[in-house]
Amino acid sequence: MRNFLLTAIFAAVSLFGAAAQAAEFQAGKEYVELSSPVPVADPSKIEVVELFWYGCPHCYQFEPVIKPWVEQLPEDVQFKRIPAMFGGIWNVHGQLFIALESMGVEPKVHDAVFAAYHQERKKLATPDEMADFLAGHGIDKQAFLKAYNSFGVRGRVEQAKKLGMAYQITGVPVMIVNGKYRFDLGSSGGPERTLQVADFLIEKERAAR
Repeated sequence: MRNFLLTAIFAAVSLFGAAAQAAEFQAGKEYVELSSPVPVADPSKIEVVELFWYGCPHCYQFEPVIKPWVEQLPEDVQFKRIPAMFGGIWNVHGQLFIALESMGVEPKVHDAVFAAYHQERKKLATPDEMADFLAGHGIDKQAFLKAYNSFGVRGRVEQAKKLGMAYQITGVPVMIVNGKYRFDLGSSGGPERTLQVADFLIEKERAAR
């Protein structure tokens, strides 16, 4: 009987906690439900997107918070970064990210590029400046320039622009869950709560399957 009562109490507490969390995060407050869902790359996964810019100080500060969270995501969740494209240097840095990703070296130098801009005051405003910097991190200069100027990378730049418009973003960092929900540090209440909102929406999508 005692074990039964304890089980019932724990179950009630769990239900109360889930209800409290559900009440805590609401559409129109901590997150926005997109009027037109954006198709995801792999429908078998719950997709989580972070849109960012290397020059954004908030993105730079968010990086050490989101990185360990990404590393612990379950197998049914697919995380991807997409550079925000608002013109000018945003597009230049977005093309830099996509070129590095196409070469398979982005994870190796992602933190270094952030640090170059925010700590070393390197603007990385031209392909040659980028290539010289990356050469110091073991990336072949000519291989990078070839990738940066390639047709494939330019095509992915245009795709990133279209996604940013479809997500209706106005700033960064911003996160999208499964092409349906948009939220950011401001709406969520800070970096840690942003990831709590992400967890909540991931679970919401998982329960709907």
